[in-house]
This record gives sequence, structure tokens and C-alpha cells, in this order.
Amino acid sequence: MAEAIVNARLGDEWEAVSAGTKPAGYVHPKALEALREIGIQHEGRSKRADEFRDVDFDLVVTVCDSAAEECPVWLGKGKRVHHSFPDPALTNDIADFRKVRDEIEKVIIPLLRGANL
Repeated sequence: MAEAIVNARLGDEWEAVSAGTKPAGYVHPKALEALREIGIQHEGRSKRADEFRDVDFDLVVTVCDSAAEECPVWLGKGKRVHHSFPDPALTNDIADFRKVRDEIEKVIIPLLRGANL
């Protein structure tokens, strides 16, 4: 959801990509539903972090609870920031997807707007 929200809200300033340590192989349907509710049509795909190993980023923002433990070192260029959000797929409850979606907008969007890189 973070990729879709950042690209929809700040696409003229930032290009976000999202990847996981253990991607599911699909974008969760309830994540897509939660995004549609705020006017975002996401066409992304599930990706492994390894796909971006040789990519230099300005900023790497890890967002899931497990990412801080499973990805302790980003080997590429770029400042790293971590903000922990619970994984809504663990409960499969649309309310949890909505809560995380709203928290991403509340935390990540201002973080990127204020980033001095």
C-alpha cells in the first residue's frame, strides 16, 4: 500500500517501489480494496527486495514489523528510515488494512515531504 499511496500522492516528487523479504506473489485483494476506497487504483505486483539489490535509492523506508529484523542492513546507497506498521494480512480484516493505509498517509507522506536528502 505504501508504494501506491506515495506514487498517487507524491508522484511528481517521488517514485516509490515496494518489495518484501517474503512476498506473497500477489497484491492482497483487501489492500487493493482499501486503496480503491481512497481513490487509488493500484496495478502493482508483489516483488522481492532482491530485485532492487543494485539500485541506488535516495531513501529506503521499511514499514513492516518484520522488515527491521529481516533487513537490518541495506547494502545500496540511500538513507534508511524505519517505521513499523502491523501487517494487516495477518488478520485478513479490512479494518486493519484501512488502519494501516491511513497510518501510511499520516506518517510516510509527511516524512517524504520533509525529507532533506
